[in-house]
Amino acid sequence: MRLRDRTTLLTGRDKFGMIIGSAVIMLMVMMVSISLGNLRIPLGDVVRVFGYKLGLTDYTASKTFITIVWDVRFPRICQAAFSGAALAVSGTVFQGIFRNPLVEPYILGISSGAACGAAIAIVYFQGVIHVSVLAFAFSVAAMAMAYGIATKRGNTPLVNLILAGVIVSSIFTAVLNLVKTVAPDSALREITFWLMGGFYTAKWGDAQFLLAADTVSIIILTALGWKLNVLSMGDQEASTLGVNAGRLKLAALGIATFVTASTVANVGIISWVGLMIPHVCRMLIGPDHRYLIPFSAFTGGFFLVICDTIARTVIMGELPISIITSVLGAPYIIYLLRTSRSAGM
Repeated sequence: MRLRDRTTLLTGRDKFGMIIGSAVIMLMVMMVSISLGNLRIPLGDVVRVFGYKLGLTDYTASKTFITIVWDVRFPRICQAAFSGAALAVSGTVFQGIFRNPLVEPYILGISSGAACGAAIAIVYFQGVIHVSVLAFAFSVAAMAMAYGIATKRGNTPLVNLILAGVIVSSIFTAVLNLVKTVAPDSALREITFWLMGGFYTAKWGDAQFLLAADTVSIIILTALGWKLNVLSMGDQEASTLGVNAGRLKLAALGIATFVTASTVANVGIISWVGLMIPHVCRMLIGPDHRYLIPFSAFTGGFFLVICDTIARTVIMGELPISIITSVLGAPYIIYLLRTSRSAGM
């Protein structure tokens, strides 16, 4: 029996158990990741640092360990986990609405808009406007432009939305290339590293913002899960069952765009996560969005933590994380394309 067929035999209790299991795996991966790096910290010391910070134990053996664990690695790993969750959940929603497993969260030009905004901030507003602010604003503007172009007489056909995303993406890419052309060398280098994504500037404030955005968005999208299930059957069937397809698509895409834009604005463009993780999770747990969305969140979280751990430990310096996600994700996408006949929703 194929893996996709086995998901039909899973009960609600089985799926709930898989969600809890993925959450436990994410926490375990995060703890192990904190101990790894150029300076290896024993896992027992990591646990004692957390106990000390939470006021549960006394720990004075190493102030260096406390600083590295709590102030350097923990906010970075939290940011990686929350970013992975956001991209995976966004990809799940986009794939469900477009009824295509090869759709990703950047399809409406969000990444191009964010890249354009970040480049403009780096070149023209350095020290005046934070890069993440303009990146977020431009990414939301890109989605709004795509939706506005695709909407006609109150209707937004999915094909039109995809084409509008391609148009908007090309416009912002052209502006980005123009900015890169006139940028000084130092700014061009900064733009290049931002485009490849990374968590090397992680701060507690950014991690807390992503946590809040992820939590609210995942709760809302999970609550809308049964409506997304209906929508995946088509707009006409959804209307027959009393679901306003237009409003639901706008709300779900808006929430997914918000968490994607929030992530990209803070950590840059990270490829493949929103494309690969939702499809893998769908094969494991089935297409029911009530379970698929939280399962994708935890799976995307620990996947990106693993990628970030590799990025900062494989060499003495640090690799941009998109290099790692591409190396891990591209072979799977090749496999997916080769077996596209059985990769439908």
